Amino acid sequence: MALAVTSSSSIAASISSRSNHSSELKAQQMGSFRISEWPSALNFTSRRSSVKPVNAEPKRNDSIVPLAATIVAPEVTEKVETEENYEQLAKDLENASPLEIMDKALEKFGNDIAIAFSGAEDVALIEYARLTGRPFRVFSLDTGRLNPETYQFYDTVEKHYGIRIEYMFPDAVEVQALVRSKGLFSFYEDGHQECCRIRKVRPLRRALKGLRAWITGQRKDQSPGTRAEIPVVQVDPSFEGLDGGMGSLVKWNPVANVPGGDIWNFLRAMNVPVNSLHSKGYVSIGCEPCTRPVLPGQHEREGRWWWEDAKAKECGLHKGNIKLENGAHLNGDGNGAVHANGSAGAVDIFNSPSLVALSRAGIENLARLENRREPWLVVLYAPWCQFCQAMEGSYVELAEKLDGSGLKVGKFRADGEQKAFAQKELQLGSFPTILFFPKHPSRPIKYPSEKRDVDSLMAFVNALR
Repeated sequence: MALAVTSSSSIAASISSRSNHSSELKAQQMGSFRISEWPSALNFTSRRSSVKPVNAEPKRNDSIVPLAATIVAPEVTEKVETEENYEQLAKDLENASPLEIMDKALEKFGNDIAIAFSGAEDVALIEYARLTGRPFRVFSLDTGRLNPETYQFYDTVEKHYGIRIEYMFPDAVEVQALVRSKGLFSFYEDGHQECCRIRKVRPLRRALKGLRAWITGQRKDQSPGTRAEIPVVQVDPSFEGLDGGMGSLVKWNPVANVPGGDIWNFLRAMNVPVNSLHSKGYVSIGCEPCTRPVLPGQHEREGRWWWEDAKAKECGLHKGNIKLENGAHLNGDGNGAVHANGSAGAVDIFNSPSLVALSRAGIENLARLENRREPWLVVLYAPWCQFCQAMEGSYVELAEKLDGSGLKVGKFRADGEQKAFAQKELQLGSFPTILFFPKHPSRPIKYPSEKRDVDSLMAFVNALR
């Protein structure tokens, strides 16, 4: 049998040529993130092979390299990686400073981690990263509907830190289909989730597929019902990283335990540039149609998607924060409602001798009365809602001022099983909702303003009684 033999010199030439061609290939692109070589960060959830470079050739194609060319196979040794316990790491870093947490994140993941920057006060993350002295990356989601001030701020930040922000954009075909079928402002009618999914969540998903970890500006005091329990580091419960599969991405929240006021003290102390919208009353900043300034007595997230329920104020980027409603229990405030929002330890609010706590039967009777002896002002609330908590002081003060004036001030806990009833019969849109019940037979009048300071509420009452 004839055997085709290829000389070792021709094999070497073929290998050398192919190696030169491989070195000229452009860096791989993943989403909008460029990497010059395959990352070597540890994979904590899988077994990896460590290959010793016996022969430093690129991968061959059998259709090109002759079969008779015998290549020495590289030695392969199995290396078992220990799984990182991020729950324990979060406990270890619970009392650490944001700077220490940032340094740990950048040290651990190097070029495989990036800061998610929204164009708001989370610029503090970039400043903390700079202070570590380590290299860092920043990416941002350009939805196409940001405020002009935010775009200007991006440019300022790039120049201030000498960086290039890695922008992610939504798919043009998806945006076009949404706008053509539903119009430019469909989110006011059927909720913000669909628009956010196209303009924010899917671009984020593409970005994270090129990383093994990301850094966010989430704080526990930011949003009612969704961010109160976030740890400083966690395995991301919603998105996948470079290695694929759930558990392949780590999420760092260095400022999780820092109050918003302390963030601003830090920004001022370090002379960090900020978005000019903040000076106009904006606190939480997102897309222009879905963001507005907050008013006295309002929580910062009340400037986002203000037409929706307070518990729904997540765009999907941090949807892992939202827990399923399970574990019903009595609310203990006399309403007889079953509260199933996951906040079993929620302490009741609006507690004052000048306030009347109404039961379900009580507010049903009040709504049905044709001739009320006195007018009523009633707040529909949920004790876990930070927007309700933010107005507690002003509402209690109002009740005390109106005590003995011939106008009753009350409260009705409208979450849990009472929510559907309140939405249907009491005009509940989001928490808190304030209703005025006049003396004459009439449907209760809903307070239309977002101003919940004592003077504004008093003006509403005086105009109607």
